[in-house]
Amino acid sequence: MPSRLPALRTALLALCVLVAACGQREAPKKGPVEVGVVTLATQDVTVSTELPGRTASTMMSEVRPQVAGVIQKRLFTEGSTVKAGQPLYQIDPSLYRASRDEAQATLASAQATAAAAQARASRYRTLGQSEAVSAQDRDDVIATARQAAAAVQQARATLQTAGINLNFTQVRAPIGGRIGRSAVTPGALVTASQATPLAIIQQLDPIFVDVTQSSAKLLQLRRALAAGKALPASATIRLKLDDGTDYPLEGRIEFAEPIVDPDSGTVTLRARFPNPDGLLLPGMFVRVVAPQSVVPNAILVPQQGISRDPKGNATALVVDKGNKVERRTVTAAQAVGDQWLITDGLRRGDRLIVEGTDKVQPGDAVKAVPVDRAAR
Repeated sequence: MPSRLPALRTALLALCVLVAACGQREAPKKGPVEVGVVTLATQDVTVSTELPGRTASTMMSEVRPQVAGVIQKRLFTEGSTVKAGQPLYQIDPSLYRASRDEAQATLASAQATAAAAQARASRYRTLGQSEAVSAQDRDDVIATARQAAAAVQQARATLQTAGINLNFTQVRAPIGGRIGRSAVTPGALVTASQATPLAIIQQLDPIFVDVTQSSAKLLQLRRALAAGKALPASATIRLKLDDGTDYPLEGRIEFAEPIVDPDSGTVTLRARFPNPDGLLLPGMFVRVVAPQSVVPNAILVPQQGISRDPKGNATALVVDKGNKVERRTVTAAQAVGDQWLITDGLRRGDRLIVEGTDKVQPGDAVKAVPVDRAAR
């Protein structure tokens, strides 16, 4: 055993020398890290915002009777589309038909009385010229003829009223649109002054969408437009349904309320959308994607090129002219799709790092490789 100790010591000494020699070798030099960059350019950007809204019918009519009576028939299908003037209900017309016939008879009697009075007045005028009758008698006969003529006009008006009331026994649709459920059934007694409508008709094509916007944002937009920092955008807007899907047809903003709601501090905007298939119904909750303004010469950058520091400030890494990394604090105004709208901190021509940001630090030398933004 003692004879092996010198050999073991020699082997250990050789191993230490080898390790020391390896430690003295120089580490191989690494080249610059490759990073993917996007060269920034300016463009006119349409800034849009999503606003909550509710749908409302463009026209609504509560169907009410104009005469009293018992409902005999319902002449429509609940939930169907009706046309203006289409009969909806039939009220028992027997009493109103009798009133019309009575008015017709009264008119005929008044016309006969008026004809006789007119003939007598004509004779008295002739006799008055020859002084065969007194002037008083002549004047009385002429006045009677005029009263008979007035009675004819009164009877004619009464007949016209009776005809109108008879026509009202058939309740017609005042507007065209989708009719809801019926509030009455055949046999129900209705009156002209009742508060409950028989049915409600709503016009759904086109349809209104009422949206609300903060008065502060609206004021900010108007100031930007006045200062020339933004251009007016198109009034064409899009719609997102409550389930998140896009409504296929575009609408237009028609007007904005001239007053601000004192309770919520918002302004109501009204838009009109075509609704040929009846997909939108009154009272639905929707979100309107409305273009607010067009920002000229704006810079859009991919969202993966922007990060946040511990204080929450937006930062970006760019490659300077010496191919070194530079960190900049930027102002990300808002998201536009999958990109950020940058209003400060970046300029046209800057090379923004969008790939490999976790591999480099400010001051590092890098190799910038262009990234196709469209492909991304």
